[in-house]
Amino acid sequence: MDDRRSTAAGAVIGVAVMAAVDEIVFHQVLGWHHFYDRSTPSVALLSDGLLHAAELLALVGGFFWFADLRRRGVLAARSAWGGFLLGAGAFQLFDGIVDHKVLRLHQIRYGVHLLPYDVVWNVAGAVLLLAGAALTWRAWSRPGGTP
Repeated sequence: MDDRRSTAAGAVIGVAVMAAVDEIVFHQVLGWHHFYDRSTPSVALLSDGLLHAAELLALVGGFFWFADLRRRGVLAARSAWGGFLLGAGAFQLFDGIVDHKVLRLHQIRYGVHLLPYDVVWNVAGAVLLLAGAALTWRAWSRPGGTP
């Protein structure tokens, strides 16, 4: 079993899936924000399209990597799931801290008190990240796992 590559492939898929959830739910369905809200509506829409393209490339690449590991018989499923959660949580926290607060590319929502939204957003990301770390640690700690 290849724990490291399985974790990495899962992480790429996790980042892509969380980016897709963010883009579909918060950008399109709810219309709360765009990836880049500090310009015109046309630029905001373009930024969403670029995010969507990057997310699709990561998703396809991650699944090809995953399929190759599986085809070669070295996929470590628990490590891949741990990587998936690590990637999803890392995306969520990066978006919540760097995109929302440091770079101020956008906020979760406009016209409301942000603190409850920020707390839920970042705590959800931290929970995903910690769950992924725990699952990865367990997978890598099993006999024969990656040290």
